[in-house]
Amino acid sequence: MKRFKVLFKPEPEGGYTASVPSLPGCISYGETLEEAKKMVADAISCYLKCMKEHGECCTDDSMCVMDEISIADE
Repeated sequence: MKRFKVLFKPEPEGGYTASVPSLPGCISYGETLEEAKKMVADAISCYLKCMKEHGECCTDDSMCVMDEISIADE
């Protein structure tokens, strides 16, 4: 089983955009956080299937570290 970090961003008009930093372009949306989780899981599966069909390999990002960086206001 592969594990991926997912960023869930609340949208001003409602719902959540879900993106997978280690899979460029793998983005989904859900009206609720739970729906966004289901939708992005499906998007990841489709993304990985497409990579496999094209002979590309993909490792999970379970060893990646996500951190915050603060930038001073100008």
